[in-house]
Amino acid sequence: MTTVGWVTAFIDLPPGVHEAGTRFWSAVTAYAVSPARGDEGEFTTLLPPAGDPYLKLQRTGGGDGGEGRGHGGGGAGPGTHLDLHVASPTEAAARAEALGAVVVHRSEHGYVVLRSPGGFVLCLVHEPLRARPSPTRWPHEHESIVDQLCLDIPSGAYEVECAFWAELTRWEVRRSVGRPEFRHLVRPDGIPLRLLLQRLDESASGRVTGHLDLASDDRPTEVARHRALGATVVGDHGGGWTTLLDPAGGLYCVTDRDPRTGLGR
Repeated sequence: MTTVGWVTAFIDLPPGVHEAGTRFWSAVTAYAVSPARGDEGEFTTLLPPAGDPYLKLQRTGGGDGGEGRGHGGGGAGPGTHLDLHVASPTEAAARAEALGAVVVHRSEHGYVVLRSPGGFVLCLVHEPLRARPSPTRWPHEHESIVDQLCLDIPSGAYEVECAFWAELTRWEVRRSVGRPEFRHLVRPDGIPLRLLLQRLDESASGRVTGHLDLASDDRPTEVARHRALGATVVGDHGGGWTTLLDPAGGLYCVTDRDPRTGLGR
């Protein structure tokens, strides 16, 4: 049985914006940047002051390059992809294939890279981690934390993609009460990232993509902090969330969810 014990998000940054993106996400989270690793120093980890890491950065080189894995977000712009931490990547990959995923690469080191039925890149790894970091408390006495990855799914692929992630993780699916375009998977205690499944409008096509979301108990103050660090507001969605562009050109959101529980207030 596939049991997901941890989730890591990769922020994929093209060379021309990698430095700016790294500085921004380090400042937004208050996490230190690890020494670079990889054949060309293309990988770093954001290190929380307490707890295990769950955010990594990759300087992409085009195509599907990855951390010695032959994987990545793909495309020329910034993006994200996921690592799911499991006891047996081989067994989990077989289950993922049966659910409609396509294997991209099987490493001699034990990890497996796949694309979901809708084309989102994920990697199955064996790296036991367990200590979820707490939210960061800022000088204005509010808190925030990156705690969600939203999968942006074209409407034609939505039902298949939702079923895939629910079956692969074995996490319960819950529908949004007020917004039918959203569902989320109920993460077990201790998992650092929740998966939100967003159905895009009928005009959207192409592969499934993803973006990071922060939870904050004071969204206006948090958004102002991000703007001071170089982010640009794209849209304010009233009592729910604000969409921004980071200095590397990547979309992400600041939400009104409780940074301690990840739930709406």
